[in-house]
Amino acid sequence: MTSHFTSVDDVLTRLADAGYLASDAIATTVFLADALGKPLLVEGPAGVGKTELAKAVTSALTATTGEDADLVRLQCYEGIDEARALYEWNHAKQLLRITANTALAQTNATGTTAQATDDEVAHDWQALATDIFTDEFLLTRPLLRAIRNEQPTVLLVDELDKADVEVEGLLLEVLSDFQVTVPELGTLAATQRPFVVLTSNAARDLSEALRRRCLFLHIDYPSAELEQRIVALKVPGLDAALAESVVRLVQRLREMPLRKAPSIAETVDWARTLVALGADSSDDLDPTVLRANLGVLLKHQDDIERASTLLKLNA
Repeated sequence: MTSHFTSVDDVLTRLADAGYLASDAIATTVFLADALGKPLLVEGPAGVGKTELAKAVTSALTATTGEDADLVRLQCYEGIDEARALYEWNHAKQLLRITANTALAQTNATGTTAQATDDEVAHDWQALATDIFTDEFLLTRPLLRAIRNEQPTVLLVDELDKADVEVEGLLLEVLSDFQVTVPELGTLAATQRPFVVLTSNAARDLSEALRRRCLFLHIDYPSAELEQRIVALKVPGLDAALAESVVRLVQRLREMPLRKAPSIAETVDWARTLVALGADSSDDLDPTVLRANLGVLLKHQDDIERASTLLKLNA
């Protein structure tokens, strides 16, 4: 098992180079997941950078190994099953092969059609069954693709809490032994272990069996200081005092009883909005401007009305 990071500081540096400003807790957990070869389960509110962490680790692995690392993403949703997560057989292609082989088997050497005996049919079917359950007919889905990939790989299982509990069972073999068992082909083991990141918004409890196999990381909304650094990195044209005012307002919004608090991505979007509107300083954040652009930060009308009232932005 090869470690890709030399220290926690190395993780901090490489993630920052990839545009992800990590806290010490995040960097430490990423370092340990890499050093121990353990999957990383990341929980937290929507929009705090869970998915972005997996993307940043992919960029960091590319820089570290000198090879183009692959990000293999399994986006979970209600009703996702083995055929979408692991693999399935290409039934249409198998049927074409069966049809072609059957026609060929029933044609004799002179080009005429002859009736095959039962023994001949049984023998031909055994040969055909062996022929159609091969890699040629296997459609690999994200879990199997990550296992078989020979490049440095990050496997992102995104929003696992949206999937049914049965999907967790599919993951257990992958997370424990980094292998997948295909009954017709046997056990397919990873040539090199992928770095696995599972994310959850905690919409439902994940099983203890799955949690045991992972290192756990909770990412919450960042501190004002860290969020200001993120805004400065993502929106370099923003005045420092204005960036501070933006972050201060977003932090106030998160303390309100809203249906959906603004995420880090929405903070960055709002900062870009202000730049696009020509705001040069915190003096430009008058109530009219704030009220007109709250839809960038808040995604429900009742949240906008509540925030406008509490911030005294109503006309």
